[in-house]
Amino acid sequence: MKHAHDMPFGASLLPGGGVRFALWAPGAEQVMLEHGPDTSAPAHPMANSANGWHQLTLPSAQAGERYRYRLPNGLRVPDPASRCNPDDVHNSSQVIDPKAYAWRHTTWRGRPWEEAVIYELHVGTFTPEGTFAAAQRRLADLLELGITTVELMPVADFPGQRGWGYDGVLPFAPDASYGTPGQLKALVDTAHGLGLMMLLDVVYNHFGPEGNYLHAYCPQFFNPAHQTPWGAAINYDSVDSRTVRDFFIHNALYWVEEFQFDGLRMDAIHAIRDDSDPHIVREICAALRAGPGRERQLHVVLENEANQACLLERDEHGTPHAGTAQWNDDLHHAAHVLATGETDGYYADYADAPVARFGRALAQGFIYQGQPSPFRNGEARGETCTHLPLTAFVSFLQSHDQIGNRALGERIHTLGDPALVLASCACVLLSPHVPMLFMGEEFAASTPFLYFCDFGPELADAVSRGRRVEFGRFAAFASEAAQARIPEPNLKATFLGSKLRWEERDAEPHRAWLDAVRHLLHLRRTRLTPLLAGQQGAGCFHCEGDTLRVEWTLGHADARSQGARLHLLAHFGMQARVGVALPPGELLYGVGLETAAGAALRLARGAVAVTLQEADLV
Repeated sequence: MKHAHDMPFGASLLPGGGVRFALWAPGAEQVMLEHGPDTSAPAHPMANSANGWHQLTLPSAQAGERYRYRLPNGLRVPDPASRCNPDDVHNSSQVIDPKAYAWRHTTWRGRPWEEAVIYELHVGTFTPEGTFAAAQRRLADLLELGITTVELMPVADFPGQRGWGYDGVLPFAPDASYGTPGQLKALVDTAHGLGLMMLLDVVYNHFGPEGNYLHAYCPQFFNPAHQTPWGAAINYDSVDSRTVRDFFIHNALYWVEEFQFDGLRMDAIHAIRDDSDPHIVREICAALRAGPGRERQLHVVLENEANQACLLERDEHGTPHAGTAQWNDDLHHAAHVLATGETDGYYADYADAPVARFGRALAQGFIYQGQPSPFRNGEARGETCTHLPLTAFVSFLQSHDQIGNRALGERIHTLGDPALVLASCACVLLSPHVPMLFMGEEFAASTPFLYFCDFGPELADAVSRGRRVEFGRFAAFASEAAQARIPEPNLKATFLGSKLRWEERDAEPHRAWLDAVRHLLHLRRTRLTPLLAGQQGAGCFHCEGDTLRVEWTLGHADARSQGARLHLLAHFGMQARVGVALPPGELLYGVGLETAAGAALRLARGAVAVTLQEADLV
């Protein structure tokens, strides 16, 4: 089986031989195609059409060859739709044969979303080698843990040899530091053979600051009427926006069709500026569902600070109109306050009643559903979400953002009370939400996840100074000495210090944490997942001081059944609590519980009990 996505951009192999090259460059009168390995490569004039397209077919060109475009001022640029840029973002692109990879697991059609247990990983720091091939060799470990879905942080070509991926500038080219397009396909193919779904993080809200040459020949790609932290916004809604929109729609289809990803995670869609109808996020989701989604189960996860429940709506069959789910930062923030006591920055929105806010997130999804946000100076945030299935929320205690955007990249288990961190973890993994772990979380990795990059000297210095100013607003980094402890993002040592140490899994206390997570995911897979299909609507929660109770109805309650009921009891107080009744049903999980007088319980700090009442027939 071979897979290729046909698109009007870039270099396309022709059935009869040769390559068609196409570049949208309405800002350039003439573009030359340089076909060959270096600056002495022959230059061929491209035909310029009235709508800004420059095209050329070379009958002698073939896969594996290098090419780039030369502008009238002599500037040489890579193909913005390059499928591969072996020598980084400033150099020539390579013609790729999408059908060179022969897929082995051709019957794979995906998995239902309610089965998702997500593992977010960064390819460069997931293994010592930091490659697609090395990640492929670790997939069996994730399967054994209980993971069903692997989510890769962005792999689109970024400047330098190391980076998070959110500064990508060639959105169709897997970064060469990780491996070849074929090696990424082998990673996805192997995952499918193990029964694992693969999601890819994509960035459609901005380009990185280094290596983006679009301004030089295609200013129409940006709309200065919308300004963002990265400058003029990508042009989704002004003159010539149709071609820009098609570029990103094809990008989404490309990853799903050519690389067989099971879906995408769209980064920071609240930063996309688009006043048109339909919004580009909706149009991308519609294209995916009308295309490959007709034959496979595809899922789109959104990151959206605005908590727009309207982008998660379902039809009468339970099929999402747009996003399948959203990262639930609200739940993370409340859990972080609970476990660590930190209330700086946006955590201030969750500081007044963290147990109740955590309970609301577990029961309903979003915490902010239209209420004013103190951190945002009273601005209303969010939309009502209580009608949505709880699988519309991807919930977690850690993510690349929430670790790496800290000055020192600390993980939550190094910051919080271990009993409360484990309790919060159990609450998330045994809730009806779709849970997510960040790489290494399963064994309480000792390594931080720092912000790292590999920019040119001027930009690297600006990034370093900017981070010191940003963190200097916090009391812990107010002094120059404290700021000096912040790792330099551009140093290779910062990147190397973020790599997982897999040998920790076999040593205490990491092994005990790994066993605990493995047990929780086993319970989820065997007892909860079979009851999640068709689940609709929010649960209810109640706080008794620092003790939280949550109840959810699972499955689809019809005229004959009231649905199974899942109960959670958790205690986050400093002191033990005595005289608490266990929720009804079968005890699936219990920690920190002791029998007190009669049938009452004594709850230790961090105690958790999860019980299940099977569906009752009316």
